[in-house]
Amino acid sequence: MDLSNVVENMTSDMYERLKHAAETGRWPNGTVVEQSQRESALQLSMAYQAKHLNSDEMLTVGQNGEIVHKSKAELRAQFKKPSNASDNNINADDIARFTDL
Repeated sequence: MDLSNVVENMTSDMYERLKHAAETGRWPNGTVVEQSQRESALQLSMAYQAKHLNSDEMLTVGQNGEIVHKSKAELRAQFKKPSNASDNNINADDIARFTDL
């Protein structure tokens, strides 16, 4: 089986199922994934990311097959508060609040 042919013909639904299996160790129906299956699922999902998703998000696989890394400055710029926002205009729905249980 040729990896590039499999990735080329993989649907987004198949990718999501393989990604779920690699992340959780279970298939979406709850069946336990064997270690060899998990390794294959991880390899296929990473190859799919590189070929189809073109993501520039941190720690995803880029188009060149390399893991995307960003500097602290790039991450700060990505998550920087808009210049027109002020601390006085924070809406209670915009932030998460946790209480002790």
